This record gives sequence, structure tokens and C-alpha cells, in this order.
Amino acid sequence: MSKLTTLHEFIMDRQNDFPYATGELSRILSDIAIASKMVANDVRRAGLLEHILGAQGNTNIQGEEQQKLDVVADETFIKIFRAGGEICGIASEENDTFVAFNNEISKQGKYVVLFDPLDGSSNIDVNVSIGTIFSIYRRKSPQGTLATKEDMMQKGIEQVAAGYVLYGSSTMLVYTTGKGVNGFTLDPHIGEFCLSHPNMKIPETGRIYSINEGNINVCDPGIKQYVETYCQRVLEGAKRPYSGRYIGSLVADFHRNLIKGGIYIYPATQIAPNGHLRLLYECNPLAFIVEQAGGLATTGYQRVLDIEPKELHQRIPFFVGSKKMVEQAMNFLNQEVANNG
Repeated sequence: MSKLTTLHEFIMDRQNDFPYATGELSRILSDIAIASKMVANDVRRAGLLEHILGAQGNTNIQGEEQQKLDVVADETFIKIFRAGGEICGIASEENDTFVAFNNEISKQGKYVVLFDPLDGSSNIDVNVSIGTIFSIYRRKSPQGTLATKEDMMQKGIEQVAAGYVLYGSSTMLVYTTGKGVNGFTLDPHIGEFCLSHPNMKIPETGRIYSINEGNINVCDPGIKQYVETYCQRVLEGAKRPYSGRYIGSLVADFHRNLIKGGIYIYPATQIAPNGHLRLLYECNPLAFIVEQAGGLATTGYQRVLDIEPKELHQRIPFFVGSKKMVEQAMNFLNQEVANNG
């Protein structure tokens, strides 16, 4: 049996890809791995520990009920980032505004991290896979000063790294630094993430579509037509319609489609005309990953990575997955616009 490559070894081997980063980016990725192991441990024990299971009793800035484990995960990552000294500030889905670390070591940090500490947390109580999503940027403000909102409000194309951690039947960390996508599985026997999915590529097309069909009658008619025409109908040359698979945990749905091929859609609706998913904490990092894997991510009309952020908690419609499937969905949307033009 060949020797497994650990995440630390892999990061060290790739450090030369970033001549401007004298080890800081590598240490940030290592810190994320440490924090995610801590969160993974809490997730495994959540059913046994009353203080981390169930609702917190508060709502976050989006008006969503916080789960206790949301708060635990958020505090864990912030604690690790603050102690590491490479990060000057963070923005998180669970905080009303960004956090600038005010200790002197952190002020020298060159990077900021934006993250969703526990995506899909409404599924915690029913033991469904959940995850962490993160995005790393170089700061815009001068080193030695407090991080600013401008540091957080950057286009997705300016990301230097992004990834997610999936807490499921196994714990996986998947990330990109703009040099392809690689996946690592946590080996519980040695406590290390080991390379299990090198150079991940999403199939150009697939047979899985992921959408909350309960909203189908309150979204753009082009979406309904796409689902009914291309997803639910047996097309010429096909043996069966597409398979509908919707977990309700974005990371889990995205991860499955990344491996097997498929499209994930969370469109604008009459109830949420600006979409539901957060640009900075969810859509940008996953868009960076899917493009590096050969797929597409759009709002239905615009490339996600080109969007200029207007708000920290900005929401957008999100279409992500296999290239041909996303293009086909966009064609239906654009045709609908043309017909009504």
C-alpha cells in the first residue's frame, strides 16, 4: 500500500505556487484544517451533548434561527484565526458585521477569511451532512492597521483560496488555490487529512438536478420550463429523466454534483427576489472551486465571480455545476427574457 499524502505535506509541496506568500497562506490552510477537526468532533458528539444540540434561541443577521452548533463552530474558527496571526480580520454569516482582530500580531496579517461556519445547520438535529465553507483574500488595507470593510468586499475573482469541509459519513476538506481542486479525507486513526481525491474535475454534464421543487411555482417561468423539459421528461436518446436529489445542505448537494455531475439551482423567487444564498460566504467560494474543476457558476445571467459586492450579507440567485447543464438552464432563462422583451 502506497504512503498517503497528508494535507500538511501537500500544502508544503505546493507552497512555491505562491511566491508572494512566505508561508502565511499555508499556515492559514493548516489552521482551517485544525478548526475543522474540532468542529467535526463536535458534530459527531452533538446528539449526546445538550449544550451544542438544538436551537440557540437567537436569530442571525439574515433572520434565521441560530443553532447552538452554529455558534460553537463560528467561535471555534474565529478563535483559531485570531490565534494564528496570519489573519487580520474575518466576516462570517453568523455575525452582523465583520470582525477586525485588534492584537498587534493580527494587524500585520496579510489576509482576511470570509466563511459560513456551519452550512445546512437546520439539518443538525436529524443527522444529515453539513459543512463549512471558506474564502481567503489578500487584504486591501495597509498592514499594521485594523482590517476594514473594504477588505471583505472583494469580487470572487480576487480570492486566493477557497474551500469547504463536509461533515458526513467521513469528513472531507476540498480546496483550491487557483491551481486545480483537491480533496482530502480525515483519517480518524492518525487524525490527519489525507489526499483522497486529487485533481477533481466535474463531469461536463450529468443526470442529477438539485432544486427545492416546492418553490417551482414562485420562481422564474424559465426555471419551471427547464425542470419540466430537461429534468423531468425522458428526452430522445435517454432511458430515463434526470434524478432529483436535494438534501438541503448546500455543501452536501454541491459535493455530490462535483463528483457525479449535476446542477444545483437556488433561483430568485417571488418570496426571495434577490435569491437566498450569500454571495460572500457561500457562492463565491463554491464558484471558485467549480470553475477550477471545469464547471460553471452564475446567477442565471451573470458569472458569480464577477459580481461587485454591495453588502456583507448580500444574497444572489445561484446556478452551479456541470458546464453544459448550467448553460442549458441559462438558455431557458434568456429565452424567457427574450419572449417577454
